[in-house]
Parts: sequence; structure tokens; C-alpha cells
Amino acid sequence: MKQTVTPVIPGKSPFMKKHSASIRIWHWMTFLIISFLILTVLFESTLFNSRKNSTMVQSVLKEKGVVVTEDQAWAVAHEYGDKLWDLHKFLGFGLSFLLLSRVVIEFTLSPEEKLRSKIKSSLSLYGQDTLNNDNKHYLVVKFGYALFYLLVLYMATTGLLLAFGSDLGLERPARHLIKEFHGFGQYLMYTFVVIHLCGVIYADIKHSKGIISGMVNGGE
Repeated sequence: MKQTVTPVIPGKSPFMKKHSASIRIWHWMTFLIISFLILTVLFESTLFNSRKNSTMVQSVLKEKGVVVTEDQAWAVAHEYGDKLWDLHKFLGFGLSFLLLSRVVIEFTLSPEEKLRSKIKSSLSLYGQDTLNNDNKHYLVVKFGYALFYLLVLYMATTGLLLAFGSDLGLERPARHLIKEFHGFGQYLMYTFVVIHLCGVIYADIKHSKGIISGMVNGGE
């Protein structure tokens, strides 16, 4: 006989729970750093795009009576892109630190907040023959969070390898391959952020009112 675990109380959202201060701070710090990481990528591909700006550098200098080659103009424009990528790199270090700190925070949480408890609860639910809609939603959300942690680990690992690849003795082809993997991961991150934001806003409006403010003031 399978064990029945029902974390959902009828009439009450399973996501309206208390959140410790450490989890709330970690959540919003992670949100801010990921947001700024995404912004650096967007700025680099638009306002600070080296190829587009090199043409502008040539044009402006020509109006001032200074003629430079395409390579020289590109070098000037690329300098600003390098500064932006330096910021991206340091933000990536911050995200890696937050990922490590999440492991440390896990040991300070109450039993019901620990990831281990949530995983056990989800696995027990997954083993049931029938699930109500609330429990199905609960499983989907928890599965999404698990993917998020794996995605952050993936991005942090590939990012660190890019940052220290030369020091580690990685050859140029290997670093290029890692860059491709890291670039692919960014689209997965964009997808998760959009789905997460839309899902949270929808839940707060429809059936879990206060879920957003709960991550600010600690919840019930």
C-alpha cells in the first residue's frame, strides 16, 4: 500500500508558507543578480555591440577630421564591450557565491523549509495513483525549482570555466565549446525567468493572493 502524503490543505494554497529571513534575502539577491546578468547580455548585443559601434566611431572621428581603420575603430568600440563583460563576470562570481551560500543556508532552516523535506514530500506525492489539481500544481512548481537550481549550477560552472579557463590550461577549442554551452544556457535562463514571473503573478492574482508579499515580509 502506497503512502499518502498531502501537503495541500483544502481551500488553502500550498505556496502560502512562512519564509525565513535568510531564504528571502537569498531569493531577492539571486533575482537581482540574474536580472543584472541578463541586462549586461542585452546591452552588449545592442547599445555596446562592438561591430555596430565601430562604424559609429569611424563616422564620428571622420567628422572631426581624424581617419582611423576599421580595426582601430573596432578596438575602441570593443573596449567598452570588455568593460561590460568584466561586470558580467563579477556578477557571475556573485551568483556562484549565492549558489554556495544556499547550501550553507540549508543547514540553518527549519525542517519544513529544508529542500530534503520538500523533495521527500514531492516524491511521495509522485508515487500516488491519483492526484488532485493542487497537488499536480505543487509537483510542477517543485520540479521547476529543481530545474532552476540545476540551471544555476550549470551556468555558474560554465561561467567559472570561461573566467579561469586559461589559468586552468584549457585549450582555445575547449574554451570555445564551453562558451557555446554557456550561451545556450542563457536562453534556458530567460525561459525560466519569464515562466516564473508570469506564474507567480498569475498565482498571486488568482488563487494564492499574497504569495509575492510573502517573500518580502515572511508570509504567514
